[in-house]
Formats: sequence, structure tokens, C-alpha cells
Amino acid sequence: MANVAVVGAQWGDEGKGKIVDWLSNRADMVVRFQGGHNAGHTLVVDGKVYKLALLPSGVVQGKPSIIGNGVVVDPWHLVGEIEKIVAQGVAISPDILTIADNACLILPIHPALDVAREAAASAPGAKIGTTGRGIGPAYEDKVGRRAIRVCDLANEDDLKIKIERLRSHHDPLRAGLGLEPIDPAALLAQLLEIAPKILPYVKPAWRVLDQAQKDGKRVLFEGAQGAFLDVDHGTYPYVTSSNTVAGQAAAGSGIGPRGVGYVLGIVKAYTTRVGEGPFACELNDEVGEHLAVVGREVGVNTGRARRCGWFDAVLVRQSVAINGIDGIALTKLDVLDGLKTLKICVGYRINGEVLDYLPSSLKAQASAEPVFEELEGWSESTAGVRTFKDLNAHALKYVRRIEELIGAPVALLSTSPERDDTILMRDPFQG
Repeated sequence: MANVAVVGAQWGDEGKGKIVDWLSNRADMVVRFQGGHNAGHTLVVDGKVYKLALLPSGVVQGKPSIIGNGVVVDPWHLVGEIEKIVAQGVAISPDILTIADNACLILPIHPALDVAREAAASAPGAKIGTTGRGIGPAYEDKVGRRAIRVCDLANEDDLKIKIERLRSHHDPLRAGLGLEPIDPAALLAQLLEIAPKILPYVKPAWRVLDQAQKDGKRVLFEGAQGAFLDVDHGTYPYVTSSNTVAGQAAAGSGIGPRGVGYVLGIVKAYTTRVGEGPFACELNDEVGEHLAVVGREVGVNTGRARRCGWFDAVLVRQSVAINGIDGIALTKLDVLDGLKTLKICVGYRINGEVLDYLPSSLKAQASAEPVFEELEGWSESTAGVRTFKDLNAHALKYVRRIEELIGAPVALLSTSPERDDTILMRDPFQG
């Protein structure tokens, strides 16, 4: 039996929460390996909606779950999220949830810096479209070796030293942005207050994961955002501040790369993105409005409207390559119901040349014009279909054409937000 890594293969919001929740039935443990609470995952179970941001989706199933070292943790948000989920009837205890002791914290100073810098970016194209949750500044402190980590919450003396180190970097930045200097006493008090609510869950996560492997447990690695928001491989600089690709599953959880196993890419049957940045297939017409309304394309945590467009096979084919995707879970097929004609992007025309990949240059990305292939749509409903043979002929043709263009098979097909409206074509845990 293989472990499985679930990653977004577009710009995020592909429906990872539902797929991870569905796969949790087959897994023994679920691990979040990157990102922060800017990534919202919605789970619908028996009509009940659970909205998660930091908590791994496995907690709803009662599966042991790990917030890995690659995640940046806002402890105040996490405590609030735990309380909200517990109020919905989900049991969360240190037996269920582990927080990596070497994960870095998002502090109150980070969102303030995030928002101030975005507000100061007045030049055309200068805004990144950040969620303002402090994710980027927290990762900057991690790489700059000045972050406060989860394990530091257990030692007041360590916190004092690290706060001073933070001040030496942040106070000049804050002054330049018109913010008040850090109040070290207030920040220390906040951390000491939240510490007892976090520390019971804190362990060396790599050891928990290592023991699970030795015991033959099946592990599900849960990514956030999508491949083209990756800080290296995405539409830079309109990206998140972490690596979102499958390779991060190993580094962000503390397991060797051979332990990651089967890579499942989550792919929406059309394309969306949130915030700024190039989007060659974007639609600003009635079809785009149809996708947005029927697909309920609004951010789970941020409430921001998502930009919508046709399926981009060039983008996903590139994602298959950089993630080493073995198979995809195709979601939201039912949103296309009722459209007479469908289009798939099969190339980009840039300066008169047609490319079969997305170049790294921001200028080239911004000038890319999609080259479309047209397929006939369908009027029959695919919503709630649970067997492949029950798909109408045109929907089946659309799915098969996507497989051909991206070079990866469909392993799972989702036809509604409900957990059980999922067609299994190949079990990822079987490798």
C-alpha cells in the first residue's frame, strides 16, 4: 500500500478539502506540510459543512493528524479553529492532533506588516494580492533565522531573546511603513497566554510520522494552495511564500522523499485564481459569470471572489511534470452542465509563437493569448453521478480529452461537494 500526497495542480481552490476528506477513509494518518491559515478547505459531510484552514482535513474523520514543520502556525487562529470544530461535534485531543515542535509561528506583527506593505505598493502591478494573514512575513522570518517556533512557547527566557532578535529586524521596517515599534512586553504576554492552549499538542512530528511508517500505517499528505502559487514554480511574484509542490511533502513533514508515495493532483474542470497575476484563460463574460455563480467561486476564508476561465491543459500538463503527478482527481465537473460549447486551452500564443508551456517571464505570462480547442457541451446533469458509466457521452469525451492533453489519468472524479459523490477509477493507496 502506498502513501499519498495530495497537491493542487492549478492556482489552488481545486477542491482538495473534499478529496482529502474522502481519502481519509482509506488513510491512517493525515499530514499538512506547508502553508498557513490563508488556505481554506471546505468539507461537506452528510449535509454538514466544515471549514478548515490550519487543521488537517483528517480531524473530521477522527484520524490522527499532523501540522508539519513546513506550516507556519498562527496559534490564536488555531485555537479558535479547534474551538469552532469541537462545537460542531468533532473531537480533537492530543491523541488526534500533533503540532510539529519545529514549526514556525505567525505573530500579530506579521499580518500588520503584510497589510502595510501591500497598501504601500502603489505602482501599477506592484500589489501581490496577499490575504493579509501574515504568511509571507512569517516565512521571511523563518528563512532569516529569526522566527519564534512552536517549541519556544515552553521557555519564557527563549521567547525574550527571540523577541529582541525580531525587534532588531522589524522595528526599522515598521518605522518605514508608519507603524509603531514592537512592544516586547505585550508580545511576550500574548505568547505566554496562548502557550498552555497549544503545548499539549506539541511533539517531534517527524518521530510520530516515523513510527507510523514503521507500523505500516498509510499516510495522506495534504497540501494547500496550488502548484502555480509555488514560490519557485508559480507565476512569480504573484505566488504564496512556500513551496506548494509535491516535493515539499517530504521536507515539510520530516519524511524521506521515497516515503511520499503516490502523487494525486487535484484539478478543477475549469480554471480559477484569486488575487493578482496573469491568467490567460480568464473569462469576463456570461460564461465566466456562470462558472462563478454555479461553482460558488468565493474564497472559504477570505470571502474574495475567484476569477474564472476555461480549462487550461497547458498549465496542468506542466503541473503534472513539476509535481510528478501519478493521477488526478477531477472536481466540479457538474459546474459545466448546461454549457453548449466548452473550450480547452492547448497552447499560448506569445509574440506570434505558440508555446506548449508557461514561460517564467512575467512579461511573457502577461502577454500570453490562449489557443483553444472546442468541444461540444452537454445539457444532462452530471451532479451526484457516482459511476463512470452513468456520465453522458459528451462529459465522458471531455474527461478523456483532458487526460490526453495533460498526460495523466483521472483517478477520482468529483460530481458535487458531497463526500460520497465521488467516482473512484483508481485507488491512489494501491499505488
